[in-house]
Amino acid sequence: MTCKSIPTWAVALVLLLLSGPAALAQKTYVHCGRLLDVRAGRTLTEQTVVIENGRVAAVQKGYTGAAGGADKVIDLRNRTVLPGLIDGHVHIESQSSKTAFIEQFITNPADIAYRAEGFARTTLLAGFTTVRDVGGTGVNVALRNAIGRGQVVGPRIFTAGEAISGTGGHMDESVGLSRDLMERMGQARNVANGPDQCRQAVREQFKRGADLIKIASTGGVLDQSNDPSGPQYSEEEIRAIVSTARDLGMRVACHAHGAEGIKRAIRAGVSSIDHGTLMDDEGRALAKKNGTWYVPTIIAGKAVADSARIPGYFSAAVQPKALAIGPQLQGSLGRAYKAGVKIAFGTDAGVYRHGLNAKEFQYMTEAGMPPLEAIRAATLNAAELLGQTANLGALEAGKFADLVAVEGDPLQDITQLQRVRFVMKQGVVYKQE
Repeated sequence: MTCKSIPTWAVALVLLLLSGPAALAQKTYVHCGRLLDVRAGRTLTEQTVVIENGRVAAVQKGYTGAAGGADKVIDLRNRTVLPGLIDGHVHIESQSSKTAFIEQFITNPADIAYRAEGFARTTLLAGFTTVRDVGGTGVNVALRNAIGRGQVVGPRIFTAGEAISGTGGHMDESVGLSRDLMERMGQARNVANGPDQCRQAVREQFKRGADLIKIASTGGVLDQSNDPSGPQYSEEEIRAIVSTARDLGMRVACHAHGAEGIKRAIRAGVSSIDHGTLMDDEGRALAKKNGTWYVPTIIAGKAVADSARIPGYFSAAVQPKALAIGPQLQGSLGRAYKAGVKIAFGTDAGVYRHGLNAKEFQYMTEAGMPPLEAIRAATLNAAELLGQTANLGALEAGKFADLVAVEGDPLQDITQLQRVRFVMKQGVVYKQE
């Protein structure tokens, strides 16, 4: 194998492992032809981002040079540079396919881990340096740790571990099975009913290493139940989850499609409503009043609707839901944005193919969000959703040195974000074309 055939991310990983902390101690000067200041909402020209110990030390006007021979210069003078992107709703362990339902019965944790490592690498190279993983088997916790240790390549992960729902709810994996299998499976640890079980379920995920809690207050498109619109948790149950999570320093993300389940979750104090397909005027007003984030996942809706048109792709229970619910997500975002609801970027990656996350920007602008606001949703807003404004969301002194670069101007052509040419996470370059 020649050096030219080795992927950039592999070279970066080897150098990081060989050099250890010394590699991050080196000062790096990134010369940016154009730099998008997401907070000010303007594009600056001829800027230098100075990086030290994996964080932004300064942003300077002009192309400043390295002070010593040990320092490094990265030339992005023909690129537009912006903060590393954040996807607030992914499922890093899985990916949609015709065989996805049956695979849960024949795959082991090791199989899931090997697959997830590839999905993580693909996500990072697409420009998403941080993700909020909102539910899997628990392998997501181990993957987060492996990435943090530098053992594998991927985005910074904040994970919910296993998502929580009630019996027969969206995350009850026994739905749709034979009665014999249902009885054999029993009640899974992520299935909880009543306030006491709900508190226990939160504590269980905290014990297993989750960063946040994910619940479902309504049914979903891809479970084997018939109707995703009805509420599946009482407000009392959700309050028990939220208060327990808050005691443990965790926030609560809520999967919800139906209007009543959305409103119950907002009143109970969840941090975000994810999908929010059938959110009504009252729900939007509640979200605005309470400061609840809305994470729309438009691309997932379009993807499941497209897949539903392929004969045999989904079961008879899922297919009509995908056709009915999927196309409505884009309109829901448009109405929420006009109503002044806070929007954070999220795609439901895994429901569609990992690495295509940036198509969400295009769909957001088609729904009525200006390009700058769509980008802010994946930077400043998503950092606030995660409670990570001190570290993420902008290219400012003290924050992690997460940078991506594209050829053109994403404020004029948002599809530029689908063609990321440069990726740096915490001072380490993983992609440079």
